[in-house]
Amino acid sequence: MTSLLPSGHVFPADFLWGSATAAYQVEGAATAGGRTPCIWDTFAAAGRTLNGDDGSVAADHYHRYASDVALMRDLGLGAYRFSVAWPRVQPTATGGPNAAGLAFYDRLVDELLGAGIEPVLTLYHWDLPQWVQDEGGWPVRSTAERFAQYSAWVADALGDRVRRWTTLNEPYCSAYLGHASGVHAPGITDGAAALAAVHHLNLGHGLAGRAVREHASGGVDLSVVLNLHVVRAASQDAADVGAKARVDRLANEAFVGPMLEGAYPAELLADTRAVTDWSFVRDGDEASIAVPLDSLGINYYNTSLVRDGVPPVGDGRPGADGHQTSPHSAWVGSDRLEFLAQPGPHTRMGWNIEPEGLVELLTDVSRRFPDLPLYVTENGAAFEDVVSPDGAVHDPQRLAYVRDHVDAVGRAREAGADVRGYFLWSFMDNFEWAWGYDRRFGMVRVDYDDLTRTVKDSGWWYRDLIAQQRAADRG
Repeated sequence: MTSLLPSGHVFPADFLWGSATAAYQVEGAATAGGRTPCIWDTFAAAGRTLNGDDGSVAADHYHRYASDVALMRDLGLGAYRFSVAWPRVQPTATGGPNAAGLAFYDRLVDELLGAGIEPVLTLYHWDLPQWVQDEGGWPVRSTAERFAQYSAWVADALGDRVRRWTTLNEPYCSAYLGHASGVHAPGITDGAAALAAVHHLNLGHGLAGRAVREHASGGVDLSVVLNLHVVRAASQDAADVGAKARVDRLANEAFVGPMLEGAYPAELLADTRAVTDWSFVRDGDEASIAVPLDSLGINYYNTSLVRDGVPPVGDGRPGADGHQTSPHSAWVGSDRLEFLAQPGPHTRMGWNIEPEGLVELLTDVSRRFPDLPLYVTENGAAFEDVVSPDGAVHDPQRLAYVRDHVDAVGRAREAGADVRGYFLWSFMDNFEWAWGYDRRFGMVRVDYDDLTRTVKDSGWWYRDLIAQQRAADRG
């Protein structure tokens, strides 16, 4: 099978080719080493996921990490983006860090380094300890402070070997899908709580970033990962353009503003004044949030089309934009928004496939923040995979999706975007949040009966692409 890109892009030698997972989606071992429940355990136990699926076993990466890392090495990955499970490290409200929980990540990091794979560590990928939720969760200030303490412990343990640190993954989803639409854990539907969560996630990012810089003994490349939305107005009518601007502020500027520019946009506060007075923002908070970053992670899957109108009622399932944005996302403070279906092709998630949106996003962000290196930290697609009689998984749709989006990264670089890495989502099939095990994103198939791994055609293609790029650079 060929790995040649149609446009023949050649990436530099230090371009980081990787793949990504998240702790709750792959680890399993829900009670091993002293781990206590997280909000997704509770959410699943309440029957809020498809088929009642949960992450108690997932892909059993906790027990199979060594063979998984060996497979990553065989596929030529230069980096592995993973998350640490907060309830493994801090299983209760009292006492210090859990040594058994940290020991798993100590082993994982050493295994990665031994295989020549750079660890890229995310401190929070949505698995808030249930005991923290019982204290109020992200809508309360103490959670940001708890997060900083937990982050300091992880940095103390792993900061001598891990250089690349990410504070949060997609705080948009934690805030809005968890607290406005309620389709993600903890399943709350309260606009004021969602906006309070926005702020305390932002504050947690700033406090945790400072803790990592203080406690990691090696060099630190500090980042945050945002699923910045590519939003388009349905028409040039002023009302539709205004609807697009409101979505931009809620989905993008609510995080970019304080994190990268040190302030919430005044228009955002005005948009949401009927929901909250933002009195939870204290003097000095915005300065604390704006911890200096060394890079920015961007997750991209698809685009959104919005018009002014009355939103339809959601069905309680994830929606159709990014990681589950859509009409189901109860846009707080914006009661006149309608998200429109877009022409295909679509992935099995119902998301439109538009590589051009990634070019647009990367170039726009790089122009706005020219001194901030960018990484595509998630990009991938779910399709209906079929195991052939010979045991292979031929997934031409996913292969084409990845090929075309890598090509989009190349085009963005040629247009001047400072993009330094690409992480395919996901390394292997896993627990896809509210969709349970019904959606497969992996370049490696996981048989959920016996947990065997099978590299799909897209995985072999990605291996060949990485090898080709390295050979081209040497040549």
